[in-house]
Amino acid sequence: MTLYIVAGIAIFIIYILLLLPGRMPKEVDDRLWTSYYAHRGLHEKDKSIPENSMTAFRKAVDAGYGIEMDLNLTADGRIIVFHDDNLSRLCGADRLITDCTYEELLTYNLENTGEKIPLFEDVLSMVNGQVPLIVELKNTKNLNELCSKTAEHLDHYDGLYCVESFQPLIVRWFYKNRPDVVRGQLSVGRKSLKGLDVKLWQWLLIISFATNFICRPHFMAFYHGDARRKLGLSLFHLLTGRLVGWTVQDTDDIEYCKKKFDAIIFEYFEP
Repeated sequence: MTLYIVAGIAIFIIYILLLLPGRMPKEVDDRLWTSYYAHRGLHEKDKSIPENSMTAFRKAVDAGYGIEMDLNLTADGRIIVFHDDNLSRLCGADRLITDCTYEELLTYNLENTGEKIPLFEDVLSMVNGQVPLIVELKNTKNLNELCSKTAEHLDHYDGLYCVESFQPLIVRWFYKNRPDVVRGQLSVGRKSLKGLDVKLWQWLLIISFATNFICRPHFMAFYHGDARRKLGLSLFHLLTGRLVGWTVQDTDDIEYCKKKFDAIIFEYFEP
């Protein structure tokens, strides 16, 4: 029995060491954790204002909300603000972002509007530090190029921001190359993983947050619908890590999310 207890304690200690958040950079502005973030900008459910469009971002700035946005890399190495790896859902063309130059992308409109896919640098110029940003880097085939070019833009940006990704190697890049940039690991729980083509070892890494060991995120950005009774999330928070909940909509339990998370990413309503 004593051996089992010792083994259990040892496993728990190892798990805590795997889970540990990174040390938060000094003098981080509290607005990073006291803001509501408009998911892909303040876009409309009827698609009259498309997600990740300049109009959606301007609307969020005018309303005083932080902005969450997605970054992708084009064939000619330009950083665009676009969620998917394919143009089909938003532009009606079955083409991969990585196969298109930015000039080619300008021939497409977002959601049958006059909106074009914006460049990251243009969004930064427009926001100009007025509201905080959560910048998500998508899992592209040229991770190092996306990370380094994103970091170069942010190095010259005089505003409040943090970065996040589902890909632990992207979070690790910032851990190693920009340690003073607040970084977050995006994740989901078991419910969201059901039915997905995920190998057992990947499933275990995701639900245990074990990849924290290689990237030491300052915050976990977690799907709010999977957050109840999530021990690892509670432990991460107790260990001084921050929690960001996504994506909260008008039919969700907003009061629960306010209590559970330090910051909230919302969509289709204004909190």
